[in-house]
Amino acid sequence: MKRYWPLLLFLSGTLLLIGTLYFFVLRKPVSEEAEEESLIEVSLIDRPIASLTPKEDGHWLKLRIEKLLSAADSLDYELLYTLPDGRTQGVPGTIGLKGESQIERDLLLGSESSGKFRYDEGVTEGTLTLRFRNEKGKLLAKFSTKFHLQSAESELTSVDEKLVYTLAKIPSKTFFVTMETFGIAKAPPGEVSAGPFGIFTSGKATFPGSVKLTGGTVYVYEGTSWTKVEGGESSDIGIFIAVSE
Repeated sequence: MKRYWPLLLFLSGTLLLIGTLYFFVLRKPVSEEAEEESLIEVSLIDRPIASLTPKEDGHWLKLRIEKLLSAADSLDYELLYTLPDGRTQGVPGTIGLKGESQIERDLLLGSESSGKFRYDEGVTEGTLTLRFRNEKGKLLAKFSTKFHLQSAESELTSVDEKLVYTLAKIPSKTFFVTMETFGIAKAPPGEVSAGPFGIFTSGKATFPGSVKLTGGTVYVYEGTSWTKVEGGESSDIGIFIAVSE
C-alpha cells in the first residue's frame, strides 16, 4: 500500500489545485445585475417604509425602517451623499433581522475616530439603498431613493422635483429631508400615480404649507389615515401620494 502513497498524494494535490483554481479564478462572481434578475415582486402596501430624519445640527440622519420583509434574514443599507466638491461619501451597514420588527440607526454625515467627529458640511443630496437577503445571502428585494436635505428654504422638494412643498413660514435652524418612503402604512384611497414622498424634520412644531404633486388628487398620511389635501393646502408635512382620478 505504501508504494501507492506518492500517487495518491499527487492525485489529492491535483484535485485540491483544480478546486482552488475553480473557486478563485474560473468561478465568476455573481454581479448585482444578475442578482436583480430574480428579485421578488413586492406590492406597495407590503413594501418597507423608510425615513431619514435629520437631527438638530443637520450632521446626523436617523434611519428608520418599518414593515420589514418577512422572508428576509438580513438587510444591507447604504447611504451615499455628495460633497460640494463632487466627492461621494458612504455609510454602509448590515443588520440581522431575526426578532426585529423595525430598525433604527443614526447615520453620521462625516467620520468618527477615537471619539472625535469630523462633519461633512454642505451636504444637500444623496441616495439611500436597501437590500434584503435570505439566510443564504441571496438578494430578495432592493429599494433605492434619492433624498434632499434642506434648511432655511421656503420650498422643500424631492430631488426630481415631483413634490414641491412651500412652507407658510421659513423656520430657523430646522432641517428637512424629502425622499421616497418605498411603502405606505395603510391602503391608499385609490390607485397611486405618484409617491409616496415623505418630508421629515428636526423640528418639533407643525409646518403648514402648500403642496404640489402631479398625477392626480393629493393625499397626506396623518398617522392613522389618509386625508385629502383640499385646495393644495396642508396643515403639516408628512407622507404624500397622488391618486389618479
